[in-house]
Amino acid sequence: MRVGVLLSERGGADALAELADDVRQAADDGFPSAWLSQIFGLDALTALAVAGQGVPGIELGTAVVPTYPRHPAVMAQQARTTALALQGRLTLGIGLSHKIVIEDMYGYDFGRPIRHMDEYLSVLVPLLNGESAAFTGETVTGNIGLSVQNEGRVPLLLAALGPKMLKLAAERADGTVLWMTGPVTVRDHIAPTITAAAQAAGRDAPRVVCCLPVCVTDDVERARERAAKTFEVYGTLPSYRAMMDREGVEGPGDLAVVGDEDAVAAKLEELAKAGVTDFVAGEYMPGDDRRRTREFLKTVTGR
Repeated sequence: MRVGVLLSERGGADALAELADDVRQAADDGFPSAWLSQIFGLDALTALAVAGQGVPGIELGTAVVPTYPRHPAVMAQQARTTALALQGRLTLGIGLSHKIVIEDMYGYDFGRPIRHMDEYLSVLVPLLNGESAAFTGETVTGNIGLSVQNEGRVPLLLAALGPKMLKLAAERADGTVLWMTGPVTVRDHIAPTITAAAQAAGRDAPRVVCCLPVCVTDDVERARERAAKTFEVYGTLPSYRAMMDREGVEGPGDLAVVGDEDAVAAKLEELAKAGVTDFVAGEYMPGDDRRRTREFLKTVTGR
């Protein structure tokens, strides 16, 4: 299991410069990958194109960019441009987002998310592969080719939690990228579902990229309380709530990987045995705990 880091979105006029420093530090620390979420701040693809230039040897991924606000051809064009800037080191992670965001904030119809994603991929995937798209669907249509001169295809991950989305991720993408999903759920639901679907489709074993909050500390109670408060909103979103119910936990604070070095190492081993191929650590505590967490994580990258 590879261990990467989740990049923190910064605010202010120096956000891109700070992000670039974080990317370079992650590379210098020996991490094979670093990932940036798309929320309401920096545009993830643009930010990675800027911050990741001149930092070789590290995969940079989005976790994840919502599909609805961008036509799949626009998504492919931006992703291929970013991949060109990063010399092929981009992995594009996409997802449906949530009804509260897509319908209540953006004003799009969130009524048929599976059909939307199926049709979206019918345009996006060929364009990411350097081919033309020719598809007319009920929710998405695309008849277009792109001329961005990438040397290879752009790898694609799909944020997938339910069986139908996991099947799409297995058949049409390179795997899934998860958030707020624990080892029991990966072992009993995510990994077997996506792996079986990939095998049935005659495709390579999928990546299972699992992102969780992490803190190496002796004050476990304080760290869990901080996680519960910081990530509280995710316990209210239906897709993540379903995964927490599967895991048998009350909320995000219970999913955070927290404890001393031995305890965190044991949890990472559990995730690896469950079927996680790439673990992405979200370092969320400040000060000495953050420094201790990074020092520990550096040891499990092989450095």
